Amino acid sequence: MKKRVLVTGASRGIGRAIAERLRGQGYDVVTHSVRSEGTDLRFDIADREACRAAIEADIAANGSYYGVVLNAGIADDNAFPALSGEQWDRVLRTDLDGFYNVLKPIVMPMVSARSQGRIIAISSVSGVVGNRGQVNYSAAKAGIIGAVKALAVELAKRSITVNCIAPGVIETDMIKDIPAEEVKKAIPMRRFGRCEEVASLAAYLMSEEAGYITRQVISINGGLC
Repeated sequence: MKKRVLVTGASRGIGRAIAERLRGQGYDVVTHSVRSEGTDLRFDIADREACRAAIEADIAANGSYYGVVLNAGIADDNAFPALSGEQWDRVLRTDLDGFYNVLKPIVMPMVSARSQGRIIAISSVSGVVGNRGQVNYSAAKAGIIGAVKALAVELAKRSITVNCIAPGVIETDMIKDIPAEEVKKAIPMRRFGRCEEVASLAAYLMSEEAGYITRQVISINGGLC
């Protein structure tokens, strides 16, 4: 039987690349997005009840997940003096609360399945070193790193690994408005990363070979930090 893996935010960009890579490696991939008709599950990860209802229904119908990739998230940038309460709340409720909202109904079925599962959360270079104009986003992504490290300790005895991927600047819709050439000058490799490169790392962390890797934050950023 194929191992079931949930990938949130899988309608485009890094999430889609991860879903495609995992499907190509034989996993039964369950895809999620907020509103895309092309995914299996549709809910807002900031909505705790919607997460619980959709995920519990899927598990009841099809069985527990072997793995989950927490990729869904948003950014809403502004210099801190101009950062509104709404911008702060929206990013924290989605990016950080979403970690809890998605995982809460998943973890105990994973434990009960005794399948030595995998949890991968997508953080960001902004959560590792901070970034100008992204106090809200950096706070949320740093919070995810802390949550991953704590949850990894709790689940280690169950042989469920919990790791974080911290991408740098990756070629997605999120960077379409940045001054590309200026930003590349700050990256030692002088280029942006590709979604497929992040997907390759996620596929490895999902594999049996990565069973002794847990509580780690792995950066993929061209040497940016």
